Parts: sequence; structure tokens; C-alpha cells
Amino acid sequence: MQKISPEELYRKFCLHPYISTDSRKALAGSLFFALKGENFNANMYAAQALENGAAYAVIDDEAFFTGEQTLLVDNVLQALQQLASDYRAQIRIPVIGITGTNGKTTTKELMATALSARFHTHATVGNLNNHIGVPITILNIKPETEIAVIEMGANHIGEIAALCQIARPTHGLITNIGKAHLEGFGSAEGVIKAKSELYDYLRNHGGRVFVNADNALLMSLTEGMERILYGSSSEADLHGLVSGKGPMLEVILGSENNLHIKTRLAGNYNFENLMAAMCIAGHFRVDLGEAVKAVENYEPRMNRSQIIENGRNTIIMDAYNANPSSMRVALANFATVESAQKVLILGDMFELGNEAPAEHTAVLQQAVEFGFDVILTAGPLFETAAAEFAGVRAFTDVTRLKAYLEQVHFTGAHVLVKGSRGMKLETITDSI
Repeated sequence: MQKISPEELYRKFCLHPYISTDSRKALAGSLFFALKGENFNANMYAAQALENGAAYAVIDDEAFFTGEQTLLVDNVLQALQQLASDYRAQIRIPVIGITGTNGKTTTKELMATALSARFHTHATVGNLNNHIGVPITILNIKPETEIAVIEMGANHIGEIAALCQIARPTHGLITNIGKAHLEGFGSAEGVIKAKSELYDYLRNHGGRVFVNADNALLMSLTEGMERILYGSSSEADLHGLVSGKGPMLEVILGSENNLHIKTRLAGNYNFENLMAAMCIAGHFRVDLGEAVKAVENYEPRMNRSQIIENGRNTIIMDAYNANPSSMRVALANFATVESAQKVLILGDMFELGNEAPAEHTAVLQQAVEFGFDVILTAGPLFETAAAEFAGVRAFTDVTRLKAYLEQVHFTGAHVLVKGSRGMKLETITDSI
């Protein structure tokens, strides 16, 4: 029983350029990679993947070897990553790497949307931005692809550097750097070090970066690099200003372009995300008028900056994820929304380690200072913090919050819902 070499695996991939990691959804003629995790071992499903049409199953447990259609390797994850790296070495198109504390998925979606006005664009699907998702994204690049946008996420130092070795970006963008995943990064300085690994790679490989000129930290980190600037500063290569006071973001690009963009994104904090996308589109010579049309038609998904009109209230659903920095900008934006009644619903922020109590207290302090009409929270961290603030109604979990909402029946209100994904705040939508 001989193990397959990386070179031979690459040849197999060239003949069968489709990747699957779910035996139940194995595409006909695909390569199934039997990945292992803390609670699963996909080697057990290699035979099922073959029965469902996979051409080969890549395994790392000899006990599940069934013949020439099973390809034995030392480690399936490492084999997947090496295959992606080998494939990326053959690709001669611009590859834009994107990371950041907040807004990277929205920015990635806007960027891909704007670039698609001219190019056959390939981008990370959803948030497949980790050590498994990035290789899969690379391996899904097709021959007709003209430009690729690869999102990179991390919660430990060294992860972005490792992903860059696989994706080999030619261009890069960090949306911002704030407090998130402090348990993994150890400190705010650790977050800066980890996110800057994208800049480090591009600096060492002659890449270009797109930088928010309004962000002093990012400007400092990219000194001496070849960079293209965007933001509200007239000195930026592409500058613009927020226009309007509605819940939907509207932007006017600089005087030379004189373009008015009316998005379907909730929150002026999406200004920098939109500007990044437009800057990148302009750099790659996409007609900005066409790019504007494209981003205006972009509909936010997955509880990210979504506006939901349910006939009773206007809900700003931003519950895909949350950390102290994204909370601050969301609350500040909500304070500018004109409404007869503003209801704020917050869920606990995860992965903040020892900083969790202080950060939850700080968020509630800000909320109280803004003077929102109603402040509700869900989760034990906010429940503890709420004891310091009169007028904040706290619930231990979402189930209790949902029961309360079904009793009070708000009408004609604007409601901001913000919390970490694990809180599942999207389940309260029908009760608001």
C-alpha cells in the first residue's frame, strides 16, 4: 500500500479539478478529501464518497483503504493545502488577499461584485476563510477566471502568514484592526501583529496594498509600501463622502467622478467597505459607472447589515458577528438614525478572554450615553454588566429575550440587533 506523492496528486487533480469535503455531496468525478476534526473522522466516509460519484478519495488512515480509488497520504489537510499551493503556482492572474477585524466578508462581497462588472471574478464563498476554506477557494479557481478575491480569517498569530503561503496574493487589503479573538491573539498588540502578516507577505513579494487613508494605524503599518489610498480625505486616490441620514448607506464619490451611490447596506460604518471595493475596481480599470450599478444591486446576506421591514418595525440585523470595535461603530451609526423610537438589542460578544467583563460594560456604557429608548441584552456577560445600569433590561439567554419581545409588541420602531453569531439572535426576528 503505497502513499501517493504530491506530484501525482496534482496530476489527479488536473484530470478531476473538483474538490469535495462532504461525502454526501461528492460531485461526480471529484476528489474527496477525508478531513479530520475534533469530533469527526471523514476517513470513515471515503467509501460513501466513492459510491456517490467521487473519482478518488484522499485518506490518511490505512484502515479505510479500499483500492486504487483511495489515495493514501500522511495527512489529508496538509495534502489539501499542498495541492492548493501547487495549483496556485500555476495561476497567472491578480489575487487579492483580504483580512481585517471587521467588515472583511462584506468588503469581499462588494469587491467581487464591483470587479464582476468587467472581469470573470472568483471569490471566497461565504466565510470559507480559514486553513481549510482558503485552499478550497484556490482549488475552485477555473481557467476562465481573470481575477480572484481571497478572504483570510485568523484567531491566532501565524495563521494569516500560513494562508498567504498558499494563496500568494499579489494585492492585499486590511479593512481595519480592532479588538477581536483576544483569547487567541493574547492582546490588542497580538491582533495587530497577526493581521499585519498580510502586509509582511506583500512587502516581501513586491505586492501592492489598498489602504484606508482615514485609518492612521493602517497608514503607519504600510509606510514605504506601494499603496493605493481610499477614504474621505481628498488626498486619497479615490475619495468620497457619506450622503444622507437614512438607515441605508449613500455615498458621493470625489469631485472628479461625481457619482452618487445608493446602497442596500445598513450603516454608515460600511462606508470604508464600499470605498475599498470601488477603489479596487477603479485600480483594475473597471468603469466606475458600471461598478456603481453593480454594488447598488448588491443585497447583504447572512445577517450582515441587513434591513428588514416586517410591517411593524424596521430591523437592522447585524448579528453575524460582534466584537468591541464593531459594536462601537454600530451603536454610533444607530445614534444617527432618525426614528420615533430606537430599540437596541445586544447579544454577548465571544472570545474576549479576560477582557470580556470590561468590554461588555464599556459597550453598555456607550449605549446608555447615546440615550436609546429601549436597551435589551441577551447572554450572561451582558447580564452581569447590566447590573451597573438602570434601564437596561437583561436576559440570560435568547429564549427568554424572545418571550419578552412577543409580549411587548414594539410598533413603528427602528431596532438594531447586534451580537456574536453563537448567540443566534437571528431567531428573534419574527418576534420583533
